[in-house]
Amino acid sequence: MIIPVRCFTCGKVIGDTYETYAQRIEMGEEPKDILDTLGVNRYCCRKTIIAHADLIDEVMSYG
Repeated sequence: MIIPVRCFTCGKVIGDTYETYAQRIEMGEEPKDILDTLGVNRYCCRKTIIAHADLIDEVMSYG
């Protein structure tokens, strides 16, 4: 739904990196390279960003 502000496991702030990540994914870059340049080094934070499904637009249509 909405990207969490902090990583569920370690508590690092990751919410500010998702928009940049999503834009660069659409341009065709590799996820590993994007996360490395954004400074997301922990595997728990990487998992949270990569596994996120952006469904907020679909859910809002039912409201």
